[in-house]
Amino acid sequence: MAKEMTAEEVVATMHIGELADRSQMSLRTIRHYDEVGLLKPSGRTEGGFRLYTERDFTRLMLIRRMKPLGFALEEMSELLRVIDILETVDKGEGGATVRGALDGFIEQATVRRAKLEEQIGMADEFIELLRAQ
Repeated sequence: MAKEMTAEEVVATMHIGELADRSQMSLRTIRHYDEVGLLKPSGRTEGGFRLYTERDFTRLMLIRRMKPLGFALEEMSELLRVIDILETVDKGEGGATVRGALDGFIEQATVRRAKLEEQIGMADEFIELLRAQ
């Protein structure tokens, strides 16, 4: 069940088509993320159509940016959970533990980015070899 939206969120909502256009993702992918619990809509119209907020859009863009780095759906879900906790927890002892989990994701993303950079370098070399033929 979707949570109650604030007055600001009700005004600033978009249907799935607009979310898909803005994020450059397919309706099918967004619906899949809803089905697996990765990106639930913030609300629904009386007719049952999904409604998304700017916060939902931001979350979707985070998911979209994790995908090329090879993060699994479970990892994406865990990162979103960590971010949700960081938004609500104080900076004390509990916050430090959660911040450590976020730091782990940052480290993983950095390593995965370096691997992608290496692959791009190999692709560039391959293209140059082909052009030299």
